[in-house]
Amino acid sequence: MTVPPPPWRRSPSPRRRAEKPLLSRDLVVKTALDLLAAEGFEAVSMRRIAQQLETGPASLYAHVANKEELDELMLDAVLGDVPVPQPDPANWAEQVKEQVRHQVRAMVAYPGIAKVAWNTPVPVTPNSLRQGEAMLAILRAGGLDLKQAVFAGDALSLYAKAYAYEASSWTFGDYDEAEVAERGRQMADYMRSLPAGAFPNLLLSGQFFTGETSKDRFEFALAMFVGGLQSLVRA
Repeated sequence: MTVPPPPWRRSPSPRRRAEKPLLSRDLVVKTALDLLAAEGFEAVSMRRIAQQLETGPASLYAHVANKEELDELMLDAVLGDVPVPQPDPANWAEQVKEQVRHQVRAMVAYPGIAKVAWNTPVPVTPNSLRQGEAMLAILRAGGLDLKQAVFAGDALSLYAKAYAYEASSWTFGDYDEAEVAERGRQMADYMRSLPAGAFPNLLLSGQFFTGETSKDRFEFALAMFVGGLQSLVRA
């Protein structure tokens, strides 16, 4: 038998649905980055972001002009996690290397964001400018003139983006590992079929192009580049 509640007891109100967070540019960018980290760059679209936020795509355009602007805002947010050191003339070479390492780590943490960096030759968002100025300041503290620092900063940025882009491609399957392995075997067989002694160094080089040597290759290139800058300063 059901007993009704006494009249002085208030009936429980129907459970209200939790209110959605207020839509904002920051929330749109954060949602896009969450998708990027979970599923890769190709999964990020205005429609997917709207679905995640339980709204319509049109409502996003009040905060972000288009997908291109969203891409730049995502890149800027990622670069915002990269620290900016105070230039140290006595330790500038290591600061340069560490700055590139930080940038690569930030881009690899969000696979595909390096593609945005490639497609934005001269980024002018706040954190992009902050990173560019920081690198130039470190290079100039080391003794390079402005022209040398600009050229060096540009080359280091290109290398960081290229390395991060390749790493991201492996993470989200732009390369099929089975196909790559099969192509590797075919290339090895092909090279061995060529006239003896024709390409002795290339035949031995494959052992250095593996996932295990990836970090070593990165650090070697970075050391050679910065070593060259040190020689330039000494000269």
